[in-house]
Amino acid sequence: MNYGMAEDTGKLILRVTLGVLFLMHGIHKLINGIGGIEGMVAGAGLPTVLAYGVYVGEVLAPILVILGLYSRVGAALIAFTMVVAIALAHSTQLFDLTGNGGWALELQGMFLFSAVAIALMGPGRLSINNR
Repeated sequence: MNYGMAEDTGKLILRVTLGVLFLMHGIHKLINGIGGIEGMVAGAGLPTVLAYGVYVGEVLAPILVILGLYSRVGAALIAFTMVVAIALAHSTQLFDLTGNGGWALELQGMFLFSAVAIALMGPGRLSINNR
């Protein structure tokens, strides 16, 4: 495998991994609703209608990333979703460590920074956009 193909395969693996793992959260919200998110949004003094943005960030955006169709936009939406999620649901844990010494927000951080990496790198040639 040449270097270019290895790089594009790595981007594909990163896109599919982030997209599928993030999409699972969106599917959960499709099945169970977003009542908890509405409560957090209201608690922050924002209109509860903003909670429906979670469907864009956790369903539409990961599908775009997985397919490599406007994946930079999809990844930016995921990153924005994670910043909002950290601010609304996890801000008190920002500097906490787990009992094993890991960052309490490892998963959130991995989602956020993987999305930023994809937004910066693009989807690679193994994508619908094929850029």
